[in-house]
Amino acid sequence: MRIAVFSPLPPAKSGIADYTAALLEPLGAMAEVEVFDAAPPDFEASRYDALLYQLGNNAFHAGAYEAALRHPGIVVLHEANLHHLIADLTIKRGDWDRYLREVEFESGGAALAHARRVRALEVGPDYEGLPMLRRVLRGARGVIVHSRAVRDDVRAAGYAGPVGIIPHGAWISEADRNACRHRLGLDETTPLVGVFGFLKPYKRIAESLRAFRRLIRVEPRAKMILVGEAHPDFPVASIVQSLGLQPHVRLTGFVPTEDLPGYIAASDVVLNLRFPTVGESSGTLLRALGLGRAVVVSDVGSFREYPGDVCLKVPVDGREEDLLYEYLNLLVSRQDVARRLGARAKEWVASECNWESVARRYLAFAREPVSTIDPAPEPAAPAVPPPTPAEPPAAVQPEEISTWTEPGSSDRAYVQTHITRLTRTLRITPPGTEADRILEMGAYLQITPSLRRQLGYGYVRGCYYGPAGQVDHKRVTSEEGEVFECDVDLFDAEKDRFPYDDGCFATVLCCELIEHLPNDPMHMMSEINRILRPGGHVVLTTPNIGSLRAISAILQGYHPGFFPAYIRPRKQGEAPEARHNREYTPKEA
Repeated sequence: MRIAVFSPLPPAKSGIADYTAALLEPLGAMAEVEVFDAAPPDFEASRYDALLYQLGNNAFHAGAYEAALRHPGIVVLHEANLHHLIADLTIKRGDWDRYLREVEFESGGAALAHARRVRALEVGPDYEGLPMLRRVLRGARGVIVHSRAVRDDVRAAGYAGPVGIIPHGAWISEADRNACRHRLGLDETTPLVGVFGFLKPYKRIAESLRAFRRLIRVEPRAKMILVGEAHPDFPVASIVQSLGLQPHVRLTGFVPTEDLPGYIAASDVVLNLRFPTVGESSGTLLRALGLGRAVVVSDVGSFREYPGDVCLKVPVDGREEDLLYEYLNLLVSRQDVARRLGARAKEWVASECNWESVARRYLAFAREPVSTIDPAPEPAAPAVPPPTPAEPPAAVQPEEISTWTEPGSSDRAYVQTHITRLTRTLRITPPGTEADRILEMGAYLQITPSLRRQLGYGYVRGCYYGPAGQVDHKRVTSEEGEVFECDVDLFDAEKDRFPYDDGCFATVLCCELIEHLPNDPMHMMSEINRILRPGGHVVLTTPNIGSLRAISAILQGYHPGFFPAYIRPRKQGEAPEARHNREYTPKEA
């Protein structure tokens, strides 16, 4: 089979050029292939069995686009928008009449009226609203896309011919991670976040930098590399400077294709975000997945179609920066999670996106253009009722809690005042066995003895705010003369690594603590997740800022907070009360 392929090739600074070069190697072994940047004047389409046009939304594809109009064939759309390409072919060449014709053909009179205002320099082109696909689709013998999202856009543009969905090919290669890190001046342990490709605003660069700034507050060693040419209208360097990130962020500028795998392999986490999107695929994303990197993408367009177990997805809404920070913190602090995510990604790429498989699908479509049919949805799994939690070996006895405090003391008064809450906490805590370990955060030793006496845990540990590394040995005696002893570790739960091994606790109690944190609780939650064994439990309780009590307080003119953070005057020498910095609603928790 003879195939003519129209596409830019390296050294053109185009991801599609790299894509075509990679595709040609296996495709050239299966068919007789000739490559053109543009159709020569004496081009004879009849000499070929199929014509393939690789189209992207920039001037590198001008020759392929013009050839597709003169010699219709199979159009490969890497995204569902060609407006910038059309502007290069018309406006930038001074051919306003052609631009107006193309806009009217695409979308009619209203679009034409807007285009006339563009010509009068009153407004800019409607790049996002007008995809400018109809002209090239009108004569296409078939269309190849990489995602259902772009397939749907092609159908929306009125194309009724065959549309084949062929996965974007992926580079499955090895790269010298440490050599690139050495060039960057980084050792093996430095957490590194990478962003790759043309640095345009829609790649969420500013949002990524703001989330990264939060990360370095809890992991000051973290670094970021922005690998790619900066967009002339997007001041990346000044954004980095305004955020005070110069010591942590490096801009490499454009790097040759052969150097890209090394930079990706050197990264622990790769961010491949974008919004708005026109369904485009990302070659750098596939490279990162193929190199087994932990990748975070935007939950939009074609990226939504990636399996949920090969990358993490962040929504493009008000939660974006918060969730992006949480994912970065998770992947940097839990290298085992990052490694498992990357391993699944590499396995998926090798199975679904290898270039030989992609080339075979191209060849099959070129021989007989047939639309890809979506697989039937798998039937839902039968509903499984949640397991019934095990009952405590014995009912919690509230009166026993008080016996561990001295009669007439302030501790006894506190326990009696809060006995309902303390009893409730014990009742919702899963019971343990002699082999189980439990950690009580913010331990005052009010319910701590009961974790062993009433719930059956064989090992009980406490922790509290204080200088990291210090361990206080606590000892209390009950009214019956029974002695309970417990070590309490001191550290800052918002900043310090907890002094415990991974997966060493069956249960962690984080009760009436989160509301005291002045900065960000997510480091603490990540550490709790780390030290819990698989299937373990965290019991988190905190005042409800949206409770009926809080609403009643507002209606009566009071602050809704249960214990708002105003420091009450204390006697000389007394420590100030640890009041609440932030209270939460149930949904926030």
